[in-house]
Amino acid sequence: MPQERLGEEPKCGKCHKPLLPDHPVELAGPAFSRFLEKNDLPVLVDFWAPWCAPCRAMAPQFEMAARRLRGRCLFAKLNTEADQATAARFQIRSIPTMVLLRGGRELARQSGAVNAPEIEAWLRRQGVAV
Repeated sequence: MPQERLGEEPKCGKCHKPLLPDHPVELAGPAFSRFLEKNDLPVLVDFWAPWCAPCRAMAPQFEMAARRLRGRCLFAKLNTEADQATAARFQIRSIPTMVLLRGGRELARQSGAVNAPEIEAWLRRQGVAV
């Protein structure tokens, strides 16, 4: 799909489901790597854990940012308790931590809970068109 048409909410020609999610995608294991490799858009991953109060507080803000930035950035979540190997691969030392990736390569990271406007401002500083 051409970049300039991503804002038109493209749908699958077969099943008519949206091609670009308006919510964070839960990833783990091999699906994590496949998701990163198959996307041309930047991917913002929230590394979190269910027992983490700041992670739970940030979750609705992360979802709000995902809705607002649909078509410009993909949002994903990785439960560090369920997928400790991937968390270790990314050297996650504190949560929540957001990691911005493009083509599977890390561009930037930020630790600590933030709200949706702060997520959008941070992405803008990283060069993601917001």
